[in-house]
Amino acid sequence: MTHAMRLLESRLAVSGTVFLAMVAVIAAAWGFEHFGGYIPCALCLEQRQPYYWAIPVAFAAVAVASTRKFDWATRGALVIVGLLAAYSAALGAYHSGVEWGLWAGPADCAAVEGGSAVSLSAENLAQQMAQVRPPSCNEAAGRFLGLSFAGWNVLAGAGIAAIALAGAAVRARPVTQ
Repeated sequence: MTHAMRLLESRLAVSGTVFLAMVAVIAAAWGFEHFGGYIPCALCLEQRQPYYWAIPVAFAAVAVASTRKFDWATRGALVIVGLLAAYSAALGAYHSGVEWGLWAGPADCAAVEGGSAVSLSAENLAQQMAQVRPPSCNEAAGRFLGLSFAGWNVLAGAGIAAIALAGAAVRARPVTQ
């Protein structure tokens, strides 16, 4: 049996890897937003939602797997996490297609700042208009190694989904002490 197969058989290792990977993806998104100055569009924010739902489920999988009991619960949690990661990857693929002009994006792709709608109060409207260029869902904020943030989310989500679903599918070895 290969080392990779032994690693996948450890539900705790898989759960921990998936949990940390999802936290890293969200931390990177927040870092680019808050420190890099990249304002997310509505589709960018929508791609984060499955991670927000899956991170607590992945943490629960780690907690349950650490008890070495209730393998069915760990496997179920990994399936849920895998499906949510795949959903985020699908949203990223859709967003990437919008950015490349392969299909139209949503008509209501509004500008956001810091994860919430831009304030339109009379006091700061002129100041915000001068400082903030509303992002468009059909324009990539930047490309890194040829991929936009949405494109990188496709890879991250698909990878996390593959690890989680493979970890749930692999038959567990009997625990020896």
